[in-house]
Amino acid sequence: MATLVFRLNDVPDAEADAIRNLLLEHKIDFYETSAGNWGFSVAGIWLKNNEDKLQARSLIDDYQQHMPAVEADTESFTQLVLQQPLRVVIYFLIVLFIIYFSLMPFMNIGE
Repeated sequence: MATLVFRLNDVPDAEADAIRNLLLEHKIDFYETSAGNWGFSVAGIWLKNNEDKLQARSLIDDYQQHMPAVEADTESFTQLVLQQPLRVVIYFLIVLFIIYFSLMPFMNIGE
């Protein structure tokens, strides 16, 4: 029976590739599943043999403890407004446009 050993949701490609290579180097048979078109399925790396679970889990845990920390480079909304004010204004107008046309059919219901 297959065993899920590593979930791939929100995992960077570099880390997923490293885990795949780690399992291949140690000759551990596995296969992958995707989240599917709608994202409802489990995206993960599955082991074909349950006997490999302890070794695979140990290898993955060891890799994750020794991998360099990845710092997220995220912008705050304020930084985005200061760097690209025109883009923010255009997006805001698009949102207002969508809201207006979404609510417009309901404006005349009471008349």
